[in-house]
Amino acid sequence: MSAIRFRSAAAFIMCFSMAPASISIADDGFADYLRQTQNEYQEYKDKRDKEFTSFLKSQWKELDVFSGIKRDPAPKPVVMPVAKPKPKPVVVVQPPVIRPETKPFVKEPVIQPRPIVKIPPVPAQKPEPIVRAPVPVIKPVVIKTPPIIPIRPVVRPVVVSVPKGRAAKVAFYGHNLTFYYDNKLKTRLKGQINSEAISTFWSDLSKADYDTLINQLQKQRGPLQLNDWSYALLINELAKTIYAGQKNEQSLFTWFLLVKGNYQARLAYSANKVFLLLPTQQRLYGVAYFTFNKKRYYALGMDGNKAKPGRVFTYDGQYPGAKNALDMSLSKSLNTRSSKKTRKVAFTYNHKRYNVTVGYDKNTIDYLRTYPQMAIDQYFMSRVNADIGNPLLAQLRNIIKGKSEEEAVNIILLFVQNAFKYKTDQGQFGEENYLFPEETMYYAYSDCEDRAVIFAWMVRSLIGLEVVGLDFPGHIAAAVKFNTNVSGDKVRHQGKTYVVTDPTYINASAGMTMPDYKRVKPKVVSFRAF
Repeated sequence: MSAIRFRSAAAFIMCFSMAPASISIADDGFADYLRQTQNEYQEYKDKRDKEFTSFLKSQWKELDVFSGIKRDPAPKPVVMPVAKPKPKPVVVVQPPVIRPETKPFVKEPVIQPRPIVKIPPVPAQKPEPIVRAPVPVIKPVVIKTPPIIPIRPVVRPVVVSVPKGRAAKVAFYGHNLTFYYDNKLKTRLKGQINSEAISTFWSDLSKADYDTLINQLQKQRGPLQLNDWSYALLINELAKTIYAGQKNEQSLFTWFLLVKGNYQARLAYSANKVFLLLPTQQRLYGVAYFTFNKKRYYALGMDGNKAKPGRVFTYDGQYPGAKNALDMSLSKSLNTRSSKKTRKVAFTYNHKRYNVTVGYDKNTIDYLRTYPQMAIDQYFMSRVNADIGNPLLAQLRNIIKGKSEEEAVNIILLFVQNAFKYKTDQGQFGEENYLFPEETMYYAYSDCEDRAVIFAWMVRSLIGLEVVGLDFPGHIAAAVKFNTNVSGDKVRHQGKTYVVTDPTYINASAGMTMPDYKRVKPKVVSFRAF
């Protein structure tokens, strides 16, 4: 019987097992068929796991790990330059030149005097009033701001109740979750770490009821708004609860459940440590990796710390059906249990000081801190937590209300340039560390790419204009596609014109490029926002 038939049968069995207990089966033939299908599916699983267990005993080889990919090595500006106001174009109107009229010389005839005739005086007439053409009223272009996404309602995690199994209580970014698991899923890594011990660990877990546990995990995807990365983190937190204090067993258990969830997870081990290897749909930076069949498998640390495998043993093979690479994109903002706090920032526009309250959620910050570094477009397109972002957008919306597109963008530029303090990632973190908008609202400092990302999010959210990133050597800026004509520096991309907007260039308005990059052609970073 084919694997396809077994997968279909498994789905049918699961659905049927979830039916109400009041439903009875009258047809004994159908009951026999159901039992046969269950037995055949279990035999298929046993055969698949038996083959993979045998594979794990022998197909290991020693490899050197590749060091993480490095980003742009060019140094960033340490001190932000301050721009002079962009000069306004002066239009000089020249008055018309009036030349004296010249006539040819004509000899005047001699005119005889005429008798004086008295003419009665003409009564004075009132001068007619001067009628002036009406002066046309020029109305400024008023921006139409898109509606702010409503703050999401509080969604409670699914409470799963399973009559059999041990309870594991997991704290997950403010939520307290309970999972029930078969006691056979808790085993030990027997003896020294080697292929035999890992093969035995897999064999022990494959004989337990893991489907019920995976079903509980999958049910949390919707309420918690889990993407692939946060789902892997949830499994790891469960592993830390079941295998408290046993880090190698935690990695093995996370590997097992990810593989059973059809992810292409693999393992590597050294003399005393097990490493989890995961392929991703996005390129990661600063993370050690191995390459199998032209695909990178990253040694990801689930706690935000970088794994350093060195020389290890691993295998080049795949469990049947495990075909998915992790999608690291933030197409969803994790539904944390809010622990929101605020801080005050300020900026000045048109000689008026504006005080703005910026919020942040510590649970969201802790989650984003686990993220490995990705390409800059992933930060531009990430979905911002509405509970954190909307209050800030509402304050800025009131400030730009009734302004033209250009003036509104310049106000947002001034806000980002002056409300957030500047420091390079090396100065703040000791390494390159791109920030998501929520992190820029939280950390004391930010640098060029962080400001470009949060500026682009604000312009898209408040004005609805298209934004791209500008990738200079050692510097990231942005550019906006206006609906009106805006003077200054521009870039062309895919048939469209974008005006340079640099949130790092202090007091620079739209159309002004930082002097050091005035003659440098940037790479245009286009992206699709979620």
